[in-house]
Amino acid sequence: MKLFGVLGDPVSHSLSPVMHNAAFKALGMDCEYHAFRVSTESLHDAIHGAHALGFGGLNLTIPLKEKALEIVAPTDMAKQIGAVNTVDFKDGIIGYNTDGLGAKMALKDNGVGIKGKNVLLLGAGGAARAIAFQLASDGASVTITNRTPGRAIALAKEVSRIGKATAGDIGDLKNLIQNSDILINSTSIGMFPKVSESIVTSDMMHKNLVVFDIVYNPVNTLLLTEAKKAGAKTIDGVMMLVYQGAEAFKIWTGENPPVEVMEKAVREKLA
Repeated sequence: MKLFGVLGDPVSHSLSPVMHNAAFKALGMDCEYHAFRVSTESLHDAIHGAHALGFGGLNLTIPLKEKALEIVAPTDMAKQIGAVNTVDFKDGIIGYNTDGLGAKMALKDNGVGIKGKNVLLLGAGGAARAIAFQLASDGASVTITNRTPGRAIALAKEVSRIGKATAGDIGDLKNLIQNSDILINSTSIGMFPKVSESIVTSDMMHKNLVVFDIVYNPVNTLLLTEAKKAGAKTIDGVMMLVYQGAEAFKIWTGENPPVEVMEKAVREKLA
């Protein structure tokens, strides 16, 4: 049997085991995926230990993604993003970042093009970095806003090396949204247990807007409820989770994972 896992602290809330084990079962693969609580201080030992034990691969979640850069050999994209969420052991200890691709596929899955679109990104953390680099490299113009303006400015400056990116004033959200085709929330605002929070309300949106919330617990965040009121198209966070996981699965196994099976497992667990 081949073992896989997700490392994080905390990690008990992760839906990755449910999702990957459903995929392994559907494909009849002799593999199991588990969650392991690992602190930042123990990450080096955990990654090298998993490698020594013959694990097939790992996922990393908060707060380990940035620290992993010092431990693994990161791909160019992971290095640019400044975070690793997937580790493969086939040829050494290689670190990937599949978060941006997960967001791209979630948009594509919903018939939303990226090239030439104006994207407003809320947040400048790890997930935001991955999304900003991916969408800018795919030809979108990305505007980044953050409660700490300096972080948005710094990220926009980095992303502008590979594509179009600027920092926007969070106090001017209504105007920024009016000029946007796609609004993406990459912050934890609206996530359980703070489910009654949203910094954007329906009166700030327009009906031609696509609103994508990467929060998946709850599936229908207050932001998405407000977007529906405005007649905007909505995308929940489940598909980003599924697609970033599907890409990791492909990296580890070389197999095309059953995306529908993975999505069903996640949605059933959330329900």
